[in-house]
Amino acid sequence: MSLGTYVIRRLLLIVPTLIGIMGVNFLIVQMAPGGPVEQVLAEISGEAVSATAAISGSAAGELGPTSSGDSAGVYRGAEGIDPELLRELERQFGFDQPLHVRFFGMLWDYLRFDFGTSFYQDARVIDIVLSKLPVSISLGLWTLVIVYSVSIPLGIAKSIRDGSRFDLWSSLLVFVGYAIPTFLFAILFVVLFAGGSFLELFPMRGLVSDDWAELSLTAKLIDYLWHLVLPVSSLVLGGFATLTLLTKNSFLEEIGKQFVLTARAKGLTEKQVLYRHVFRNAMLLVISGFPQAFIGAFFTGALLIEVIFSLDGIGRLGYEAVMRRDYPIVFGTLYCFTLLGLLMNLVSDLVYTCVDPRIDFAGTER
Repeated sequence: MSLGTYVIRRLLLIVPTLIGIMGVNFLIVQMAPGGPVEQVLAEISGEAVSATAAISGSAAGELGPTSSGDSAGVYRGAEGIDPELLRELERQFGFDQPLHVRFFGMLWDYLRFDFGTSFYQDARVIDIVLSKLPVSISLGLWTLVIVYSVSIPLGIAKSIRDGSRFDLWSSLLVFVGYAIPTFLFAILFVVLFAGGSFLELFPMRGLVSDDWAELSLTAKLIDYLWHLVLPVSSLVLGGFATLTLLTKNSFLEEIGKQFVLTARAKGLTEKQVLYRHVFRNAMLLVISGFPQAFIGAFFTGALLIEVIFSLDGIGRLGYEAVMRRDYPIVFGTLYCFTLLGLLMNLVSDLVYTCVDPRIDFAGTER
């Protein structure tokens, strides 16, 4: 199978996969209790919408209009509300159309990258997401850079010293970091270094200071990095284990192969054997997974870290959108992230073949 044929097949497979993912999530979210119509009714009546509201009523109301055209009996809190107001709310949120019409209309809009307007923020979804990206990019990208910069050299060092005290103690440390949730590290850092109970060395709110616009360029950079120290450290400490052990095991597997013994028999030094012969093959899995990890760093939200350090990023946006049933944001972000994830899977496969040209798409070696 040629490269072009493989790419075309993978691109064609993205279409049904994306539709399937969107369809399943569309049904699940639409059937959840406490939809947008009920949110508005609760605000009108001064009541709170509970997550344990009667599913039967919410599901009936949010999935579409009833056959009789009377919506008053299918929404929780609709008793005593003017039916015309309910019908107007249904038209406002798009529930005056059947479920399948709304779903395929949404897909057609998304195909043109028209993600609509938020139900509650009176702004385009794309503008809202772009306004949150600086926080998520800052957290994800710096975390990715630090984790890769530390884990790969550490994994190589552990493979060379396999079984030594350095290997055992470093494994213990990375596993402890992996076992402790990131939000516990965040709370500990706040208590110790952000004015919680001990030192007040770092800020614990926002991505930059209030007077950031008035600072010089160098001061702006320092202020920005200073605000990132604690949240990025919280994320980094739990991220070393997987990549470190993947790197170590890949190197150990390659070191034990016959071509390494042959290279040593030719009189090459250990450093030459390691970096000329072992490194390229051992790094296949690590390098092929980098494109997806890189994109994930831009769009992955860390909800608890954002809450603890008062950062307004993608994580908090997604949580608030789900809780308020802000469907345009929920499905718009889901569509973008799913599409990017599927494309990055393809890019990862292509990078894999670039790193090792022996691999072809027919499953045989050239």
